[in-house]
Amino acid sequence: MAEPSRTPGEEPPPEQRAQEEEPLPWLEELPPRKIVAELDRYIVGQDVAKKAVAIAIRNRWRRAQAPDEIRDEIVPNNIIMIGPTGVGKTEIARRLARLAGAPFLKVEASKFTEVGYVGRDVESMVRELVDVAINMVRTEREDDVYPRAEERAEERLLDILLPPVPSAPVLPVPSAPSGEKGEDTGETRPLFVVSSRGDVTPKAAEASAELQERWRRTREKLRQQLREGKLEERDVEVEVQQQGFPMLEMMQPPPGMEGPDFNFTEWLQELLPKKKKRRTVHLHEARRILVDEELKKLVDMDDVVSEALDRVENHGIIFIDELDKIAGERGSVGPDVSREGVQRDLLPIVEGSTVQTRYGYVRTDHILFIAAGAFHVSKPSDLIPELQGRFPIRVELEPLTEADFVRILTEPENALTKQYAALCAADGATLEFAPDGIREVASIAAKANEQMENIGARRLHTVMTALLEELLFELPDYPIKHLVFDAAKVRERLSKVLENEDLRRYIL
Repeated sequence: MAEPSRTPGEEPPPEQRAQEEEPLPWLEELPPRKIVAELDRYIVGQDVAKKAVAIAIRNRWRRAQAPDEIRDEIVPNNIIMIGPTGVGKTEIARRLARLAGAPFLKVEASKFTEVGYVGRDVESMVRELVDVAINMVRTEREDDVYPRAEERAEERLLDILLPPVPSAPVLPVPSAPSGEKGEDTGETRPLFVVSSRGDVTPKAAEASAELQERWRRTREKLRQQLREGKLEERDVEVEVQQQGFPMLEMMQPPPGMEGPDFNFTEWLQELLPKKKKRRTVHLHEARRILVDEELKKLVDMDDVVSEALDRVENHGIIFIDELDKIAGERGSVGPDVSREGVQRDLLPIVEGSTVQTRYGYVRTDHILFIAAGAFHVSKPSDLIPELQGRFPIRVELEPLTEADFVRILTEPENALTKQYAALCAADGATLEFAPDGIREVASIAAKANEQMENIGARRLHTVMTALLEELLFELPDYPIKHLVFDAAKVRERLSKVLENEDLRRYIL
């Protein structure tokens, strides 16, 4: 069920706020029914597909509880989703990965046919998934140590604004007497006042302590101003490491010829000396630079890589879209032979193999592969038998109806009506849709899908854009700040588009 809507900008009640702040448990630990309930918050309908992916995710947790001798024998049941565009195939996989905190990668099977017969190296999808996992784990680690990095960056900023004083008292050097050679430079140099035994006298020690105390008080004042944002536009000079070498960027291999994983560019950058340069920037920019440097020092990249590779192997999800584009009638002659070549290249990756990446070797045996395609022209049975066997679970997604469109516009937490209400709230206006107005939008979208190409829920975006385009343009100066769209107003605003068939085909 959808949560009750609230006015944009309004604070949620305390119990709901506490529920939102409380982190969800690891998705794989949830029962399949609760996994489906989490997906229901964002995706309407398609219960069969949700059930299939919920079982696949839960099976990962079940596999982790299995005895060691059988654990490696349990392989994931890869899934093929069959259905027209815009019914939620990609959204189910993407939302599932986001909720699970799992490394997720979406690729189009057709891009492996762009260059020559085979196109890009099929193994590149595993390397890209590793890069996604590295960024994910590094971000998590940086979030954990971010307060410490901010503290360190603040101390470095204070050192720049007010350098530390020497431990011995600093007294001015007297000017040269009149008539004698020499210049009065006005410089201050350390002058140690010592006793005959070589010890610092109590007077000197007292002066040093007083100077240190004055420096400490000034530093605390600067710290307070820094935290209050009073020094944000002040110019400071920081030393930064030069990023990359332009000539090395030209040495990257072209698409389709990626090397397995000796990265010559990175290796050469490690050998070349690290160049540093001083930059004068605003303080807020200097803070960002220093925080980034401190994060790199605090995050152990070896630990990040180890964790990322483990997540890829045991929790990774690869979504292969447009699988039907590489399926064709077997035995046909002509350029379509490249399709079967891509299928045979995909086969070892999906079946389970070891792929070399720049961070180490990755086994694909337990990566979950979810494939999708409309299969209008071809059928899943047109795939080569070996690849069919690697996708034992097949689910068919239902085309969306007008009633589904009504639910899509109201129930999900990211419903289009709520998104547009949030956009209008930025200009100080409140946007509401009456129930009959939502039904009218859904009806127009459903009819457009029937009369033209059926693009599923994406048709709602075109209808809503056409409906609100003029309003969003005029909104900053619009006299009315409380806007309610009912069926009559929806028809009135879309009447020109609906009456003109050519215009309807062009806009909707």
